Amino acid sequence: MWLWQLALAVGFGIGSAVVPVMNAEAYVLGVGVSGALDPVVAAIGVSVGQTIGKVAMFLAVRYRPGYATRKTKEPKAVDLETRWGRFVQWNRDVSKRLLDAMSDRRWGIPVTLLSASVGIPPLYGVALIGGASRMGVLTFSLSVLIGRAARFVLLALGVSLV
Repeated sequence: MWLWQLALAVGFGIGSAVVPVMNAEAYVLGVGVSGALDPVVAAIGVSVGQTIGKVAMFLAVRYRPGYATRKTKEPKAVDLETRWGRFVQWNRDVSKRLLDAMSDRRWGIPVTLLSASVGIPPLYGVALIGGASRMGVLTFSLSVLIGRAARFVLLALGVSLV
């Protein structure tokens, strides 16, 4: 009985990891409120599915065609006198800091765990930047799985108390 529930939740988790409008939290809440499925099984399944989807995104960035032979080039200069130019420069600075943090062993795991469990910074972006960093696939996978499992199981337990 619980095996098909788990398979359904894993499938939804994979979809919600890649398609931002599919909300995994709403799925776990809906399952818990409806009582049709076991919310903890659904939470574990969604966690596994989300991890599979985020690792696929991570690997897609890491092994994209031409990545190994790409030459680094200087970004185009921006006009810091305009609002758009300041925004572009701010975005470049934040992206560089996050890429450096994801590449560093001291900060890569905490950033990924925080993103997976709390959602700040968004895990979608962390998965993409993580693929471009030097972070290992196994480290990223375990960090996402632990953070997502904590998030969704706590949510499922909270719903099951109601």
